[in-house]
Amino acid sequence: MSRLGTLGARLYRGEVGYDFIGKRKIWYGISILITITAIVGLAVSGLNMGIEFKGGAVFTTPKTSVTVAKAEDLATEASGHQAIVQKLGNGGLRIQITEVDTAKSDEIKSTLSKDLDVPAEKIAADLVGPSWGEQIANKAWTGLGIFMVLVVIYLAIAFEWRMAIAALVALIHDITITVGVYALVGFEVTPGTVIGLLTILGYSLYDTVVVFDSLKEGTHGITKQTRWTYSEIANRSINGTLVRSINTTVVALLPVAGLLFIGGGVLGAGMLNDISLALFVGLAAGAYSSIFIATPLVADLKERDPQMKALKKRILAKRAAAAAKGESAEDEQSDDDHPQDATPAAAVVGQRQQPPRGHGRTPGKRR
Repeated sequence: MSRLGTLGARLYRGEVGYDFIGKRKIWYGISILITITAIVGLAVSGLNMGIEFKGGAVFTTPKTSVTVAKAEDLATEASGHQAIVQKLGNGGLRIQITEVDTAKSDEIKSTLSKDLDVPAEKIAADLVGPSWGEQIANKAWTGLGIFMVLVVIYLAIAFEWRMAIAALVALIHDITITVGVYALVGFEVTPGTVIGLLTILGYSLYDTVVVFDSLKEGTHGITKQTRWTYSEIANRSINGTLVRSINTTVVALLPVAGLLFIGGGVLGAGMLNDISLALFVGLAAGAYSSIFIATPLVADLKERDPQMKALKKRILAKRAAAAAKGESAEDEQSDDDHPQDATPAAAVVGQRQQPPRGHGRTPGKRR
């Protein structure tokens, strides 16, 4: 078995672990700092909205020896607006100019024909109206709103309302960071970007639901025992699914990184950046939020419940009594105190735990 596989098995069994829940204030602080940075970047720089949202014209030329930088200067001078130029695979240019109407488009096309030394009839011009872009934006916001509502309803039914709230906070966290990165790096926002944003929500939700499912199973019948608090079992759930979350995230990030850094950077296929940056940032943020935000937030909300407060009080009292006798609380744990559905929580790194029920029993011990 590989080293990572061995570690995953030990994390799942609770033999080793990391105290994610106990250090949740650190993760909250990091997330707040990143989110504030994203919001500031969005407020200061704003989003570089594409032509699909602003309206304008796109000119596609045949093969030409004119450089991208030179073409940008010529197109900006001809239109009076900032132009975005991309080199195409056939050697041609894609020139994008916002806020251009039909009359102005014909004038720009004629000027570009002379400046680029390309026949006017070989330059394709496509006009996009701002009303179309506004419709696309409105539909995107509507789709996002419907998605959020359905997610909350599903999680509230399948799990509970606290998990629904935590998942919603994690999703908003992921969207805010991704949008903030777009504002900071100045990448163009296109319909591809919107598709990428909606896609990452599914990935983020998948990781979160995997942990929640483990948490739901581990806390079934939790009030029937006095050995583990809700937060400790929540920590076990994160550790038990940690390697799985890392594996799925890395596998998903590799092809996206290829699109972003090789396709968009090395090959110059700038149109790939529209969707690949959203996917890359969103996948990474989604993996982070499912581990460091969603589950710790559920534990925080759940520990406020009167039953969980009473359970924690009993557990701490029992541990204090055992410590006063110089014994371990686990030594006084009777078999009836181990409900079949209660799963032990992971301790901090390096601390071994007693195996769950059904493992390591001595012959003749009452079942």
